Amino acid sequence: MTLIAYVHATLASRWREMRTAGESDRGDNPVPTAVIIVGLAVLAAGVMAWAFNLAGTFMDDAVPATPAVPGGAP
Repeated sequence: MTLIAYVHATLASRWREMRTAGESDRGDNPVPTAVIIVGLAVLAAGVMAWAFNLAGTFMDDAVPATPAVPGGAP
């Protein structure tokens, strides 16, 4: 129980420190971090789509079609 009380007191103290005017400009706001993460995820999805398209184009151009079997398919 003392561990829970200690953690509670520590978190409450840190929360109080973060809410003061001097600490508010540290960049602890989660909104910009979330925006950065979403931006990176969109960028990664775009790079993956580009790479998939590039690989598909390469495979279409570089790998020739299988020639037909002489005499028809069995």
